[in-house]
Amino acid sequence: MFKDFIKNLTNDVKVQLSQEFDRNFERKAFFDKKWPETKLKNSRGSMMVRTGKGRRSIKSNSKNGEIKWSSNLPYMGIQNEGGDIVVTQKMKGFFWAMYYKASGGVTKGKTQRNEKLQGEAAQWKALALQKVGAVMTIEQRQFIGWHPQVDLHIRKVIGINLKELNTNITKRLKP
Repeated sequence: MFKDFIKNLTNDVKVQLSQEFDRNFERKAFFDKKWPETKLKNSRGSMMVRTGKGRRSIKSNSKNGEIKWSSNLPYMGIQNEGGDIVVTQKMKGFFWAMYYKASGGVTKGKTQRNEKLQGEAAQWKALALQKVGAVMTIEQRQFIGWHPQVDLHIRKVIGINLKELNTNITKRLKP
């Protein structure tokens, strides 16, 4: 009975917190702490919810009363924690591709290209011109972790499960 209680409790906490962590993407915040706005001009929406790929990549796993959340996307960790990353050649290629997309793919003379270079395209170009090995700071946009709201949700789930356990024990003790 108690093993089932722990298993059910762990599963209920996992479900409840997974829903709350998912709602952080709707809130565009870590519970009540708003995420920093993207620095890209003319960008479409919050950086963390544009495609939803990162949001959908988050999975939870419980074993032996312990719950872990993870993502198979390498950039989700740096988004959640914030920190520094080193510019690679592959990143530069991505920045150039985004520059050409944002600038309308103009490939004629330099003068014409520079006339089209505005806003978001100029920012992608600046990123693409960084040297390999340069360090970029990624601002924290936390979506998973400890927060006072997490404790409240855990306490709520524990309370519900304890009431169920009490009901089950009481039923077994009555003749």
